[in-house]
Amino acid sequence: MQTKNIMIVGVGGQGSLLASKLLGHLLLTKGYDVKVSEVHGMSQRGGSVVTYVRYGDKVASPIIDKGEADFIVSFEPLEAARWLSYLKKDGQIVTNIHGIDPMPVITGAAEYPENIVDRIKEKGVKTDALDCLEIAQEAGSAKAVNVVLLGRLSHYFDFEESEWMEALEACVPAKFLEMNKKAFEMGAKA
Repeated sequence: MQTKNIMIVGVGGQGSLLASKLLGHLLLTKGYDVKVSEVHGMSQRGGSVVTYVRYGDKVASPIIDKGEADFIVSFEPLEAARWLSYLKKDGQIVTNIHGIDPMPVITGAAEYPENIVDRIKEKGVKTDALDCLEIAQEAGSAKAVNVVLLGRLSHYFDFEESEWMEALEACVPAKFLEMNKKAFEMGAKA
């Protein structure tokens, strides 16, 4: 199988590390060679972060170059726009529509761009956008945006829901497991 590339992008504190760990675990259990990168960027809340998940028969490197990502999973729209050049021509974006103000916006030095998702779609990019924050809050915690996004991403894979649940069980602490399972199911059904 040709190597597939998934970028998980967002800001620090949103759970991109858990999302990449969960996805990597699932892909390993399916028998793929998997490389998951470290978080690149500012790890403190508010800084841009990206992780790479690459899988296939044989994966040599964890790094994804421009124009190579099959999927970009974005925790917020500005990050989807920031990393758009990494998406393949026929790639897919799965994004949360709820934005998080970066530091220049917080300090008043810049304004958060309007209609980011619409502008991405106008470029002909396949974009699956939903309000993951609202869904996560309905599931029990605003911190579950990452798992809601993975639930939505699951539509693009031929894995059983039970396999995703097993990955959640392996990666999520027991006290948060049921809430995360609910978040995943709600994201998958959104």
